[in-house]
Amino acid sequence: METKLARIAQIAKERPKEKFTSLAHLINEEMLLECHNELKANKAAGVDEVTKAEYEENLQENIKRLHESLKDMTYIPQPVRRVYIPKPGKSELRPLGIPAYEDKIVQLAISKILTAIFEQDFMNFSYGFRPQ
Repeated sequence: METKLARIAQIAKERPKEKFTSLAHLINEEMLLECHNELKANKAAGVDEVTKAEYEENLQENIKRLHESLKDMTYIPQPVRRVYIPKPGKSELRPLGIPAYEDKIVQLAISKILTAIFEQDFMNFSYGFRPQ
């Protein structure tokens, strides 16, 4: 998977005007499994109340089903669970959205693809919300 993303990053760097039209084929079972493994286990559950440990109980089947729904375009993200956490040093609360576990996997996969493309547009002195 990393080689495909590296190739896309290379194309984006060499041809800045290139338009990427079809990238859905990059989201395969291997990538979804890799994204699952990268997610931390101690994170809060979304509206589905599924944790990483629960998802792993039937991991291969879950990943296969998720990939099929993405491929068939029947995947529908679940609503985001809204919780309020205290602002540091204040008595106010700020909203926090917690997505469902499968949505976290899909979001990470899409983020990897978009990062490979758009990271090439940034200057070395741009920091923002970038890797490292």
